[in-house]
Formats: sequence, structure tokens, C-alpha cells
Amino acid sequence: MNTRQAIIIATCISLLIGLSACSSSNEEIPTQTVPPPTPTVTATFTPSPVPVTSTPTPKSCTEENGLVQQDVVKTTNPPQEFLIYLPPCYQSTANAHFPVLYLLHGQTYTDDQWVRLGVPTIADRLIHEGKITPFIIVFPDDHYWNVPAGAGFGDRFINDLIPYVDKNYHTFAVRSRRSLGGLSRGGGWVVDLGFSHPELFGALGLHSPAIKVQDGPRLEKMVQAVPENKRPLIWLDLGDADIEMKNTLAFEEKLTKNNYIFEFHVYTGDHSERYWGTHVEEYLLWYAQKWAD
Repeated sequence: MNTRQAIIIATCISLLIGLSACSSSNEEIPTQTVPPPTPTVTATFTPSPVPVTSTPTPKSCTEENGLVQQDVVKTTNPPQEFLIYLPPCYQSTANAHFPVLYLLHGQTYTDDQWVRLGVPTIADRLIHEGKITPFIIVFPDDHYWNVPAGAGFGDRFINDLIPYVDKNYHTFAVRSRRSLGGLSRGGGWVVDLGFSHPELFGALGLHSPAIKVQDGPRLEKMVQAVPENKRPLIWLDLGDADIEMKNTLAFEEKLTKNNYIFEFHVYTGDHSERYWGTHVEEYLLWYAQKWAD
């Protein structure tokens, strides 16, 4: 083969590769990942007092399902109720520790909302398929949202529920293995609690968050106050017909202006359980990948 023939063959191969790359597509409608204007250092996690390693699912667990059970912190007023998902083989691995995800429900709902949306069932399947590492999921109840006691949910959650779960269940009691997510009003709580307590959560999931426009100046200060080495990983999503679009975009602008690194997704859908249920698997995969290292 002479030199000219070699050049012609190489050129043809390059054209074929380029055509193949152009054939890919993205199903998100529309989807965007928002980079900061300048490189930003993501959170540096606090060293763990116990080895921070993923707990693999033994082969004997592949036919077992996780367990959802009711529990309550009786020392608070009112008592802080919650549901908790314990992954397959939790009971038979007494010396293992697991990451923990807290998922907050929406206004007028109770601690079973995420369960009804299929979180435990989907988590079981993803664990059995080896797509995620086993982890604990806590579903706190905030059914006092419309009475004076509701104002105390944040205090009960931070000061009582998290310590109770770390004491009574096999969690990694460290920031790097603790995440917080919520939908609608629960997403609003995630903004308040996650940015005011950056030392507690390594990742925040804001799913169609209900953010009050009048809270803008206060949220701006909260976002600015988080040190760069304590900034959590952030996921933000909502439907393209969501009633919270305006306020969510305003909050997204605050994150961008302050050079946060985060994911922002706009999908087809509205502010409904149908929308959130459609994306549960995607949410769980995102939370779990933070613990894969």
C-alpha cells in the first residue's frame, strides 16, 4: 500500500466515526447541566471515624427484599414519626455500615408519599441488579405543616431525628455518606436545612422545590455563606409545566451567580406525583453514585 492509499483509507475511517457520533440523541426535554463561570472546588468531606467503604450485597441477598418499618423519636414535642427503609441483608450484616438518604415529602402528604411512589421497590431492584450500593432511606413525617407545631420540624429533624437514626441504625454517621432530598414543599425544606447545615449533608436533591419568592434575600445570604469546601453536590429538577418554575429559576440563578457546581434538569411534566414517580429511579441512581467510590 502506498502513502496516498493510506491517507485515503484514514480519511474514510474518520468520516465514518464522525457520522456515528452524530447519530446519538438525548431523551431529556430539555436538559441542561449548569457549569460555573469559573472552576469551583466541590465539598471536601470530613474524615470518617469508621472506614468509609461501600457495603456490597452478598449473593445470598439477591432474593431478599428490603424492609420498610415505622419508628418514632418519642423525646420530641410532638413525637417525630418516620418510616425507614433497610436494604436487603441489613439484618444479617450486623457489623456493616450503610450510607443514609433522607427524603422529605410534600405539603398535605405524610411520610409514606415516597414509599407510594415506589422508592423501596425500585431500590431493591437496583441493588439486586448491582447498579447501586445498599443504603438506608429515612422518610420523616411532617404532617403538622399547617399547625404551629409544623414550625418545629426543622429543629426536630436536625437536633433529634438525625442523631436518633445514627444511634439506632447502622449508618455512616458522617457528612460524606449522608444525603438529603425532597419534593415540592419537602424540596423547600431541603434548601433551608441543607444550606443552613452544610456540615451535615454531602448531597442535596431538590425535586420541584417549593421556594417562596419572598425568601429570596435570605436564601441569597445562605447560599453565599457556605464555604467552598463545604458546598454539597446538588441536583435540581422540575417539569416544564411546573407551577414552581419561576421561583426555581430564580434560585438556580443564585447558585450560578455564586459559582456553585450543580445539575439542573427540566423534563416534560407538571407539579404532580405522576412526574416525581416517573423519575424515582433516576433520583436514586444519582444519590447512590455519590457513594460509589
